[in-house]
Amino acid sequence: MASAVGPSPEARQLQFEQGVAIALHLWLSLTVAVQNNLGGSASEDKRDWFAGAIVDMFPSFVDLAKPQKPSQKIPQDPDVEDVEATLLQVMWDEFETNVDDESEIEVAERIMKARAMCAAGDFAFVEDLRRRWLDTKGKTVKVQEVDGGDQETDWESDDDEESEDGEDIDMDDAPALVAAPKERPPPEVDEDGFTKVTRKKR
Repeated sequence: MASAVGPSPEARQLQFEQGVAIALHLWLSLTVAVQNNLGGSASEDKRDWFAGAIVDMFPSFVDLAKPQKPSQKIPQDPDVEDVEATLLQVMWDEFETNVDDESEIEVAERIMKARAMCAAGDFAFVEDLRRRWLDTKGKTVKVQEVDGGDQETDWESDDDEESEDGEDIDMDDAPALVAAPKERPPPEVDEDGFTKVTRKKR
């Protein structure tokens, strides 16, 4: 018989952490930065650290479930603007990438939605993000320069990685979109020395 209590704090925390990791792996600007090693040879490790840094901005569901002293102030979640600012700051500090397409807004909103739904014991949104990530698994981002110096981005499928479909995914570690960085055109740098990461407008 199913419990009326709902998922445990540990389960909620794990799902939230996975949601953050997947949201970052679905962020096109970060994916391009990692594939081009803009954060150095450890770019993929930095992305995993990035996810942990975002998670640490929020109080743990496990800690929130512990008895609180009357005089103890309950930790609060950060505002979405704080998450957006941190996303941009880490992209610049760790990947030397100036995100100018406002894509951090969508990423922050995904993270906040995952937080709210996990707090309610509803993991449907995280599962939806996971399905979207699995749909892109085995594909790499191809960035091509087009007229005017703009960049056009498409997902390209790598047939040699299709064999991974259907396998169970171990979500203890952050998911990885590519097994190894592939050669890409050099990132576009403007006259001020900023690296541009842009995507085709929908």
